Amino acid sequence: MLTAVILAGIPVLDQDVLELARLLRAEGFESTAERLEDAYNREVKVLGLSISEREQILRSIDGDVLGELRGVLLVAHEWRRREGLV
Repeated sequence: MLTAVILAGIPVLDQDVLELARLLRAEGFESTAERLEDAYNREVKVLGLSISEREQILRSIDGDVLGELRGVLLVAHEWRRREGLV
């Protein structure tokens, strides 16, 4: 059975959470990568993300990798920019 963590309202498979942590670390976002790995190790089912963590994830994900999560985060980020919240 595949398990997932909910990030930004989207189920992200465990293996993809670890890949996301790897991508974040490669971009220099060590603390966010560690937070994801910790959530994975503790079998957290839903993980809330701060605005800065969401932006770091957007910067780390490209194109097809984790596309659905990227799309949700991008829509939310664009809304925050329009509303002057970022």
